[in-house]
Amino acid sequence: QVQLVESGGGLVQAGGSLRLSCAASGRIFSINTMGWYRQAPGKQRELVADITWGGRTNYADSVKGRFTISRENAKNTVYLQMNSLKPEDTAVYYCKGDFESYSRYVLWGQGTQVTVSS
Repeated sequence: QVQLVESGGGLVQAGGSLRLSCAASGRIFSINTMGWYRQAPGKQRELVADITWGGRTNYADSVKGRFTISRENAKNTVYLQMNSLKPEDTAVYYCKGDFESYSRYVLWGQGTQVTVSS
């Protein structure tokens, strides 16, 4: 059974920083892509950043230059370093994994709240 465990959310002031982590465990043969999405109240879920296990990254325009996604291969873990946070970054952040086991499947984390105060 494959699981995703997220951590690192919290409450910070504008201009502050947080680091989110998401660790995948279980019988995983390989990881294609892991990423972070966010959803604010009344809005649809949107991509924040993702990374292939080959190291290619993709960012939403709204976070470029402020957020950095990275992975630690040996731990099957992805991180999101969030700097210069703005109130508009407030949302529930969800980790997403695209895995290869006996077949390809996608798994979502439980979500972690990020709140940025002004």
